[in-house]
Amino acid sequence: MGFVDALVPLLDATIRVSVPLLLACLAGLYSERAGIFDIGLEGKMLAGAFAGASAAAVSGSAWIGLLVAILTAVFLALVHGFASITHRGNQIVSGVAINFIAAGSTIILGQAWFQQGGRTPSLAGPARFEAITLPGADAVRDVPVLGLIYSELLSGHSILVYVAFLMVPVTWWVLFRTRFGLRLRAVGENPAAVDTAGISVTWLRYRAVIVTGVLTGVAGAYLAIAQNAGFVKDMTAGKGFIALAALIFAKWKPVPAMFACLLFGFLDAASIRFQGTPWPLIGKVPVQFINALPFILTVILLAGFIGKAIPPRAGGVPYVKER
Repeated sequence: MGFVDALVPLLDATIRVSVPLLLACLAGLYSERAGIFDIGLEGKMLAGAFAGASAAAVSGSAWIGLLVAILTAVFLALVHGFASITHRGNQIVSGVAINFIAAGSTIILGQAWFQQGGRTPSLAGPARFEAITLPGADAVRDVPVLGLIYSELLSGHSILVYVAFLMVPVTWWVLFRTRFGLRLRAVGENPAAVDTAGISVTWLRYRAVIVTGVLTGVAGAYLAIAQNAGFVKDMTAGKGFIALAALIFAKWKPVPAMFACLLFGFLDAASIRFQGTPWPLIGKVPVQFINALPFILTVILLAGFIGKAIPPRAGGVPYVKER
């Protein structure tokens, strides 16, 4: 029981930390499967977090905050699509530009609007997504092992957590069991063949980046309105880049992407819990090293254990319609 009592809180923290990674990873999955590489996941999450927290603070409604976060991220996704699809610009440069714009504008606007050093006012009550207690969770709390798992690990999360994990089977079904998913995968592999079949490559790719915007907006809203009680400077803390690493690690497949995000989330949660804890034979480890540990292990996993990851063949390549 002692081991379970210690493990369940760590796994619970893993789930909470993994949610923005999972949403951003699935967002990148849609985009990159359509042939549009998106380095700007970080920026869209950050902008969504700021817009969502600002709207929730002003309106007092978490749902309005979520809607504004989605609209903001979709707008940035369309900017990326306009640059890389319509004007055939460099997709990496466009994504990096969105990251810079989001990082700078959120601080400037936050200071101008709220005068709190780039932060938004603290959110409480209906301005936040509160935890949901599943039916019977309190009744089975004292049941050994299973009761603890149900009441602590499965119950007690906000609605966005359940939405994030529900999106995994939804994404699998969309990509591999629908006509849209077939066309989306085809346009990332051979857009000329899709164009020959009379299907608009441009419209397909725009739909993919719109879905990317929706999911990154939800990820940003989760960070600011559910996991935390407001926006703080650079609160995404590289999660968009870790999501990209998880996407490559999962080889652009939704279910492996979920497990990859849970793995990186576990490393992050463990690093938080082990801060200040003496290690055997080493002693107390500097906090900076503990904070860097998830990124170090991410690089090690990608470099040594991923094998050969083959991206969509048309990824990153602007499509020029043949005359």
